[in-house]
Amino acid sequence: QVQLVESGGGLVQAGGSLRLSCAASGSIFSIYAMAWYRQAPGKQRELVAVITTDGSTNYADSVQGRFTISRDNAKNTMYLQMSSLKPEDTAVYYCNLDLQRYSWVGDADYWGQGTQVTVSS
Repeated sequence: QVQLVESGGGLVQAGGSLRLSCAASGSIFSIYAMAWYRQAPGKQRELVAVITTDGSTNYADSVQGRFTISRDNAKNTMYLQMSSLKPEDTAVYYCNLDLQRYSWVGDADYWGQGTQVTVSS
């Protein structure tokens, strides 16, 4: 079984910062791409940032230059440092991991439970 535990969400004023964490535990052989998604009320879930196994990153245009994604492979943990937050960043943020549980099975997507980020104006 694999568990993804997210933390770090909360209420912050516009211009403030938050750091989200996503820790994976359980039967894990290898973690490949790691990503953050978000979903605002009434909107579709959207990709925020992704980081590959070699550390390459990609960001949505709306967060480029304000958010930084990183990973600690030794801890099976991913982070999202969010700065200069705007009210439009308000959403539930989900972590998504492409991982392989055992060497003899293929990889699959796993999702965290989501953490609420609210940015007040």
